[in-house]
Amino acid sequence: MSAYFLLRNLSRTSRSIMSSLTVPLNDGTQIPWLGFGTGTALFSKDAENAVLTAIASGVAHLDGAQSYGNEDSLGAAIVGSGKPRSSLYVVTKLNTVPAGQTVRDTLVTSLKKLRVDYVDLFLIHSPKNHEGKLSAVWKEVEALQKEGLAKSIGVSNFRIQDLEEILGNASVVPAVNQIEYHPYVLKASQPLLEYAKSKNILITSYGGLTPIARFPGGPIDSVLSSIAARVSETAGQTVNQGQVLQLWLRAQNIPAISTSSKESRIKEYLATETLPGLTADEVQAINEAGSKTHHRVFQKWLDD
Repeated sequence: MSAYFLLRNLSRTSRSIMSSLTVPLNDGTQIPWLGFGTGTALFSKDAENAVLTAIASGVAHLDGAQSYGNEDSLGAAIVGSGKPRSSLYVVTKLNTVPAGQTVRDTLVTSLKKLRVDYVDLFLIHSPKNHEGKLSAVWKEVEALQKEGLAKSIGVSNFRIQDLEEILGNASVVPAVNQIEYHPYVLKASQPLLEYAKSKNILITSYGGLTPIARFPGGPIDSVLSSIAARVSETAGQTVNQGQVLQLWLRAQNIPAISTSSKESRIKEYLATETLPGLTADEVQAINEAGSKTHHRVFQKWLDD
């Protein structure tokens, strides 16, 4: 069964979140495939209006973080949307743990800002913030899931060695590893993807539109244009290069976190959910073109 039809079947059994494509996690929950991020362009900015627009457009998955500096405005949008808490999928991420505080203290503060009683997913944002104590921090995160303050728990920007460090003493395998993932980091990411798959850890992607947003004119452009033309003809509507990149992620069962303040762009993201899937040859063509160069925008220490 293709990833597309797998996702469609999953969505029919996941109405408690929203009528959207979802992907299963190793703890038995589901994560909506499309997420709206409050970092990058919204970093340290008031995100309320942008998030309200995303929710009104049909986005359920809201990706925040303590380090983004805008959990308050994300919380205001959650309340202002009028949506039932159960219809939204709220994510935040652990930054550093201030002296004299615990991981729990930081999440309780986040919950107050977000104006919710729990988050659907709580991630350790970066292993660099907890060097030498990752295993202990992960045990604290496990306790938060047991307490019910986070339904699912995971990590972000973790390498294989970081995952191995926490798994050695873990009672819970991370449900997610959120990383920068697009065709221009495909080759470098392959060992991590294979390791995550072996441990049943779902990779989720941020920065998925990097090849066209930050490095236009690269080896992937002509491939994306050709595929966009084919999908446009099949779908009977105009499909652009960004949607093709999202279809590439969808073909791999990798949730996509995207950000935009424009309603039209958000609806464009959502429209990708119902577009025809890429063929195996098209996925391979993107893989081959993307592997001809390497561009990482975030967490560049991962290439050291």
